[in-house]
Amino acid sequence: MINRSDWVEDFQKNISELIARSPAADIERNMKAFMTQAFSRLDLVTREEFEVQAQLLEKALQRVTALESRLDQLEGREPATGQGAAAAAQTPPGPDTPGAGL
Repeated sequence: MINRSDWVEDFQKNISELIARSPAADIERNMKAFMTQAFSRLDLVTREEFEVQAQLLEKALQRVTALESRLDQLEGREPATGQGAAAAAQTPPGPDTPGAGL
């Protein structure tokens, strides 16, 4: 008598061979080629490239924030953090405020 697991393995093997010889295999190859061609026309990036650019952007934003803070210190202004930022946002610009005339 044939072992049940042998029968299942034979059945799977026969189905795989049948699919490989059927038009389904050709359709699959054609679809893969079509999708590869379509994706190559699009302006896509890989996840790895995206992550690298996101990290570079984060570093740039941190540097800009640090430079803004340093500029505020050099100009003798209070850094715009905490309560100082809230007060600055509520105070309307006066004539001596930088950017008031813009």
